[in-house]
Amino acid sequence: MKATLVPGIEHEFTYRITDAKTVPALYPEADEFQVMPQVFATGFMVGFFEWACIQAVTPHLDWPAEQTVGTHIDVSHTAATPVGFEVTARVKLVEVDRRRMVFEIEAHDGVDRIARGRHERFIIDKAKFDARLESKKAEAGL
Repeated sequence: MKATLVPGIEHEFTYRITDAKTVPALYPEADEFQVMPQVFATGFMVGFFEWACIQAVTPHLDWPAEQTVGTHIDVSHTAATPVGFEVTARVKLVEVDRRRMVFEIEAHDGVDRIARGRHERFIIDKAKFDARLESKKAEAGL
């Protein structure tokens, strides 16, 4: 990681919601989800926040040899967003403790603040991480 990876880094990222990011699309094989409203799914919103946080810190890493993985999220999803709306994530790096990073996160859809919370990520060495995954798969016989 570079010396520039310090608390205070902020990033904003905007994405237009399509049918592919709604509740029914989250698990297409789940009959229960197919009758749910066509709104931005919380599961996809978590990925959207992860994406914004990755964008925020990538310039401060030895990318792609160093990457980050999400380890914790605490978020309230407080307003529904229909298809066609643009959602903007605002993320701020508030803590760096060796390889651990904590972000304050918030999203708005142009009408409502739709989510707010905190997200934790860890910096990984991609080659070592991949080697551990391969070892785990071998141990499981996969």
